Amino acid sequence: MIGAFLGYKGNQAAAKAAQQTAEFNAQVAENEAVILQRKKTAEDAKLRKASERTIATQRVATAASGIEMSGSALEALKDSYKNTQMDALNLAYASDIEQAAKASEAALARAEGRARATAYKTASYQSLLEGAEKAATLGQ
Repeated sequence: MIGAFLGYKGNQAAAKAAQQTAEFNAQVAENEAVILQRKKTAEDAKLRKASERTIATQRVATAASGIEMSGSALEALKDSYKNTQMDALNLAYASDIEQAAKASEAALARAEGRARATAYKTASYQSLLEGAEKAATLGQ
């Protein structure tokens, strides 16, 4: 009977540990998602700053050549702004995908933890029932 009780307690502790481990893993994945968001923000700022430098260089070169900012020079400037915006959108899209993957990873870790905890709890009750069965058999 003592063995059955110890089996019960051990499996209950394992269930708790499985759930705690899963929660920790889920928190790590969620923290990584936050880091990915911050990385995207930094990359976006870097992209826009580089673009502004390129555009400023285009304007200076156009002004230095004596050409007015119209026609093809203006079109080139417009393309620079458009390309910057497209690059920023692509960056945001890729980041959104990475963040969604981390959110799914967190949800999966929690689900796996609950499943493991349930399995350990079931094993703990089974241990008690087996102990009770053995005690009843010996008592007869």
